[in-house]
Amino acid sequence: MPNRSQIQARAAMMRVRFEAAGAQVVDPPLLQSAETLLDLYGEDIRARAYVTSDALRGEQMLRPDFTLPVVQMHMRDGAEPARYTYSGEVFRRQEHDPDRANEYIQVGYEVFDRDDPAGADAEVFSLMALQLRGLPLRAATGDIGILTAAVEGLRTTERRKAALMRHLWRPRRFRILLDRFAGRKAPSEERAALLDAADPMAFDAPMIGKRRKAEIAARIEALREDRDTPPISDNELAGLETLLNVRETMPFALEQLRDVAVDLPQITPALDRLEARVAALQARGVDVERLDFEAAYGRTSMEYYDGFVFGFYAEGRPDLPPIATGGRYDALTRQLGRGDEIPAVGGVLRPDLMLEIEEGAV
Repeated sequence: MPNRSQIQARAAMMRVRFEAAGAQVVDPPLLQSAETLLDLYGEDIRARAYVTSDALRGEQMLRPDFTLPVVQMHMRDGAEPARYTYSGEVFRRQEHDPDRANEYIQVGYEVFDRDDPAGADAEVFSLMALQLRGLPLRAATGDIGILTAAVEGLRTTERRKAALMRHLWRPRRFRILLDRFAGRKAPSEERAALLDAADPMAFDAPMIGKRRKAEIAARIEALREDRDTPPISDNELAGLETLLNVRETMPFALEQLRDVAVDLPQITPALDRLEARVAALQARGVDVERLDFEAAYGRTSMEYYDGFVFGFYAEGRPDLPPIATGGRYDALTRQLGRGDEIPAVGGVLRPDLMLEIEEGAV
């Protein structure tokens, strides 16, 4: 196993390479505001982060990643365009897998540039691939923006689309909702009885909990409206299911997705962006003919990404987490910029895992 000094030396070397590509070195603090992280990720982040309390600053978390503080820094006082690199420790609780590290070093590269998003995507991916050159890794790519465009363009109510978007990152829950909205899954007997009742609030039991009677009544009325909403059409449903199953090399995936756009025309702008990305990757020497594309890639682990996503995996070590991951997070800059936004894309690498794979190959 590589020791700490070896990992730090590799991280420093990688950061120097990113500096040579035009990146400015930044070093965000280890302690981050828990309030900001909770606003972005919800209470689920507590299960993955180390939380502490400060009498003056309130709840703090040990840095779970670099992207959030780098975006905050850039939106506060960064120039445009901008490129940043960093290296340092991140901290993740591992309650279910004691063999996975809860503290490790990340090296990253982030690009904030509104002029050529496809070129920025290709720049980040190709620089990550160069850092990993020679290792037996498989690259996977996807595009969260295609699926979100498909959902946002469905011919159904805004409430249903919001529910699907909220659970985009939870495939099982997303599937249950999709089946219900398509009329494939009948409501439970209890829900049907509640919604059919002339006065669902006519009961003698005391009100327990924080919800007031008016809030419960409003929720029941919303469920009634949803019950009376026509189902998602078979054509749209078939298009979504085909989209989620696309897994091919980039050019063939694009061809299949163009066919899907016949039933889901709302994804056409996202496919145009994918086509531009393919061309930009080719221009940087990436062999797109052998580069995997999975339309559903990133749905369970990349919650703040909203466009291009990628990861590099050790082919002979399925026990290892991704060696590198990254993607586009335009919406995150809008959330943290209080109205301002700028297209942004970045990625991170694990030098400890790179060294471990190298040692195993000797």
